[in-house]
Amino acid sequence: MLNKAGFAERCFDYFNTVLMVLLMVLTVYPLIYVLFASVSDAGSLMGHKGILWRPIGFSLDAYTNVFRNPMILKGYGNTLFVVLTGLLLNITLTSFGAYALSRKSLQYRKPLMLVIIFTMFFSGGLIPLYLTVKGAGLIDSLWALIIPQAINTFNLILMKTAFEAIPDALEESAKIDGANDFVILFKIVLPLSMPVIAVMMLYYGVSHWNSWFQAMIFLQERSLYPLQLVLREILLQGEANANSGASDGDAAMLAATLKYATIIVATVPILCVYPFLQKYFVKGALIGAIKG
Repeated sequence: MLNKAGFAERCFDYFNTVLMVLLMVLTVYPLIYVLFASVSDAGSLMGHKGILWRPIGFSLDAYTNVFRNPMILKGYGNTLFVVLTGLLLNITLTSFGAYALSRKSLQYRKPLMLVIIFTMFFSGGLIPLYLTVKGAGLIDSLWALIIPQAINTFNLILMKTAFEAIPDALEESAKIDGANDFVILFKIVLPLSMPVIAVMMLYYGVSHWNSWFQAMIFLQERSLYPLQLVLREILLQGEANANSGASDGDAAMLAATLKYATIIVATVPILCVYPFLQKYFVKGALIGAIKG
């Protein structure tokens, strides 16, 4: 019986190993494909069919065309401003809101939560949002990409749940020592909630980094374009040149690799941040998933 049980366990382990390797390949290969395609020769790539195991030829023409645009650095600067300033505002306001809602002594706590949750299912839509931003004088301002997204309802609820998991005894002992709510929040609650804070930074940061639609709606001055909108403009220009048949098909071939280069330029910086937050991610994302 022991041998049979040991054999069954080994078969199960082998099956899990093979399955995980296959899942890893399916997950990683699209990223590798994009990387290889971005540095491949455009003409050779267009004639290639099937799986791409390595760059076909080697050419940096797509990256040269992307970074030749003077708006790239400006776009990076605008995006960094939105990400850093937005993160500071997001984490600050979300922390304040979550701390207040996590206090059992807060009056009308349940009605407030119902109103907040209501916004997850119903919204005024794009036109009321545009009129609100315009009425606040934020059109053609990078603040139009920050202030309307200052607090995300789901993130607020996630952080509130994390704050509620902190033992009440810590707060009570701090109050006995004369601590007020600000001291409790900054000296006790936030330091003990670093996993969920890291997850909030990742959620908010990725949202700001990938944002382009609202920039397209609220920004008219090209010097204010964030990176994603600049890359979209480059990509559309490349496709337009390709469709026009300019340069005896050279533009059409370059457009084949240009789209992959824009993906790399847009995603690599935010991917570099993830390893620093990974150790907090699983723990923070599962806050509140198990009820005691």
